Amino acid sequence: MQLHSFPEGFHACVIGASGAIGAAFVAALQNDPRCAKVVALHRNSVPALDLSDANSIEAAAAHIKSQGPFHLIIHAAGILHQQEFMPEKKLGELNMAQMQTTFMVNTFGPAMILRHFSLLLDKQRGVFALLSAKVGSIEDNRLGGWYSYRASKAALNMMIKTAAIEIKRSQPNAVVIAMHPGTVNSGLSQPFRGEQIGRPPAQAVNEMLGVLDGLQSEDSASFVSYIGERLPW
Repeated sequence: MQLHSFPEGFHACVIGASGAIGAAFVAALQNDPRCAKVVALHRNSVPALDLSDANSIEAAAAHIKSQGPFHLIIHAAGILHQQEFMPEKKLGELNMAQMQTTFMVNTFGPAMILRHFSLLLDKQRGVFALLSAKVGSIEDNRLGGWYSYRASKAALNMMIKTAAIEIKRSQPNAVVIAMHPGTVNSGLSQPFRGEQIGRPPAQAVNEMLGVLDGLQSEDSASFVSYIGERLPW
């Protein structure tokens, strides 16, 4: 697909580009003839970017600054589970190590991404989307469970909204949003029937890019889904 709200020859940056969704974003943007440059960042890229290392985040932003300004920046990294843990179903399963790991990747790292990468946005048309999750909505929480993941995404949402308000003062054309990608067939969703109920990453990315292409400056500081629905914080 082609993104028509961005200028001809626009520049994009995808953070978390080694994951299923991030890689699909990179592929889609590389296939857009209107996109002149796609910078893909992850733990093993050059420069490397590690969400648990604030110095690497700052250094990566400084390293790619000369390739900007960027019209589209997408943060697509996140964690729900790993070999050592699965989402907690009840209070009795809470433990500090899991919470610290989850918040580092889902909240603290992305907050530093906002700090350093928002400076690279194009002043005329700059969209900064960070993937969040509908289960991070406090108002929409009806089932409970998944304590660390829900809380880390709720905290991420607050970081995004607060940053969007500040960024708007100096960059009135900037669009900074939280985006819910829906269920995607990826490593993150695989233990939860992702292969049966998720969409292929390429499809999910095309849907999200379609929404991002339609965003205007007044949409900044909002929480939107892959179909463009406004979600409650």
